[in-house]
Amino acid sequence: MKHITRILAKSSAALLAAPLALPLFAAPAASDNPKSAIQNPKSPNVIVILTDDQSYAELGATGNPVIRTPNLDRFARQSVSLVNFNTMPVCSPTRACLMIGRDYYRSGLTDTWMGRSMMDPSTTTLAQMFADHGYRTGIFGKWHLGDNYPRRAMDKGFQESLVLNGGGLGQPSDAPDPADELGAYFNAHMLHNGKWITTDGYVSDVITAAAMQFIEQNRDRPFFVYLPFNCPHSPHQVPDEYRKHYPPASFDPAKYPAAGNPIPTKRNPEELARVYGMVENIDDNIGRLLAQLDELKLADDTIVVFFSDNGSQQHAGYNGGLRGWKGSTFEGGIHQFCFIRWPAQLKAGTQVTPIASVIDLAPTLLDLAAAQPPQQTTATFDGRSLVPLMRGTQTAADWPDRALFFQWHRGDTPERYRTMSVRTQNWKLVQPLGGGGETWNGKTNFMLFDMATDPFEMHNVAEQHPGRVAEMKKTYDTWFDNILRNRDFDKPQRITVGAPQENPVLLTRQDWRGPKANWSPAGHGFWEISVVTAARYDIKIYFDPFKKDGEASIAFPGARGLRKFFAAGDTELVFKNIALPARDGRFEVTVKTELSVRGVKYVELTRLP
Repeated sequence: MKHITRILAKSSAALLAAPLALPLFAAPAASDNPKSAIQNPKSPNVIVILTDDQSYAELGATGNPVIRTPNLDRFARQSVSLVNFNTMPVCSPTRACLMIGRDYYRSGLTDTWMGRSMMDPSTTTLAQMFADHGYRTGIFGKWHLGDNYPRRAMDKGFQESLVLNGGGLGQPSDAPDPADELGAYFNAHMLHNGKWITTDGYVSDVITAAAMQFIEQNRDRPFFVYLPFNCPHSPHQVPDEYRKHYPPASFDPAKYPAAGNPIPTKRNPEELARVYGMVENIDDNIGRLLAQLDELKLADDTIVVFFSDNGSQQHAGYNGGLRGWKGSTFEGGIHQFCFIRWPAQLKAGTQVTPIASVIDLAPTLLDLAAAQPPQQTTATFDGRSLVPLMRGTQTAADWPDRALFFQWHRGDTPERYRTMSVRTQNWKLVQPLGGGGETWNGKTNFMLFDMATDPFEMHNVAEQHPGRVAEMKKTYDTWFDNILRNRDFDKPQRITVGAPQENPVLLTRQDWRGPKANWSPAGHGFWEISVVTAARYDIKIYFDPFKKDGEASIAFPGARGLRKFFAAGDTELVFKNIALPARDGRFEVTVKTELSVRGVKYVELTRLP
């Protein structure tokens, strides 16, 4: 794409030696946003740090004897720990819960790809709530809740944004330009306030430097920083100096605690070394950020939250004895560390033992900051503020028990009992069947665990407690019925085309749909779009080359004659001055020769004047 530019950052080694990178952004003017003026000089700053696919056990503070995370271990000791904290089984659902303080289905989002990871634009986010209370807001990293207007982070309350596209680097949502020869995580293509840029350095170093620059520029006003790392998600790319810290002997099971479910016998030491190296790099970067807060004398007045979005993607390493992995509603998929530090207000070492969830973070942070959420229905939280427990004004014994719900599977619509669990303080009901694939045969296997005595979920006691199973199923049914009653999942979230806020619009395989829509070269799908302005458009398509000449075609209701020939070896083609009506519909592009038919890699739609 012609509009990609470069953003400067220091090399990985230099970043570790210096507290700040070169200037990345211009300092905001006082008139940038009338709501950005300080309304309460005593409002605390808020930083939320989220990692991607880091398991509960991939941290020294949670008992891993091998991984090197000294900064995070020290941070954990300085923080309140949510001992029974849970996320969703995969990333977009967790991120939606964080942003809205509600069960993610209420946002219209159901999955991580194929057009299902886009939030309803009417949903109110945590960033919007903080912005409404005078905070400067910035995101640096992975958003994964919609790549196009009006669902981008910059549309949902973040005044400054440096984000990767889609669900990760090295995926079909990347910019059409090729990745760096070192890998997609080096010199990555990212979006800075909606414009493609090319960064300089390792991605975790770059986004941390950007967050630190934002903090420096806003040190005299309250700020909300969201730093969602895309590491240690695959592809597992990391500077060699980190990977080399973990030779194969590092992953000998004898080195790790033996409690709970055993470490898998089949392991990939090279991949595990990369994962551990990525986490160690994150630790170094967070150490720099925390040191900056000390240097700027902001630490006492800044709330810092650290957690991961779900269990490990690497199904072969130490998992703390937990059952299951990413994508599972067993503990290995959803049980997570969560540390919250505010030196001026919260006692270090406090342990909150009642069950908690990512849906609790938004109401908790707003409560700590004394920022009241809006009263409209879209901001009614499913989560609850944990502040009384964190401050010690309410004890665990006095805290009302509740049910938390966890579910995730492929598909456009939530299906009753498919890959779900219900958790109360002492009991957990799990139905694990139906995950992974696009379809489910409807079979169930309800399992019950006494979490007070069996935190590793090794002993199914469903047969001994049929009444408890029936009661928890009924609780789930009530919740599920409420979800379906308040959201029509048959209406897809559509990509907006023709709005002045985004021109051109880039469509990627991240959001295409259909039975053959996948990320393979032979994939073929369509996009659900909403053309909001009837106009003429240039439509540029990107595709893998064919060995023979062929034909490209575009199908959209009300558009005609959209066919064009291409030559063998071509990878781009432009349909010029095409009239598109204002309407909703499926937008499908096909490229074919006499030997094969497939979809394209990208589509860029530019509305003409």
